[in-house]
Amino acid sequence: MIRLIDAIMTINPNAEVSILHNDYDKITWHNIESIDKATLDAKVIELQAEADAEAQAKVDLKASAKAKLIAGEPLTQDEANTIVL
Repeated sequence: MIRLIDAIMTINPNAEVSILHNDYDKITWHNIESIDKATLDAKVIELQAEADAEAQAKVDLKASAKAKLIAGEPLTQDEANTIVL
């Protein structure tokens, strides 16, 4: 799960903030002007979509490796890296 702090640090890596319970209304902005809620919400959605796509790509890569192993086909290096020995 992507948190508000992840979005804040992606937008401004130098931000200094305190956040209580991942609640926008409980953010204390220390060294920057506040980032509006809509911008943070959009960034959270974007980062979550990227994380979901990355996770799905790993699942797909493992499935491809398994199918090739069963069929006796050669694996790509990335597919081979998914195998735990």
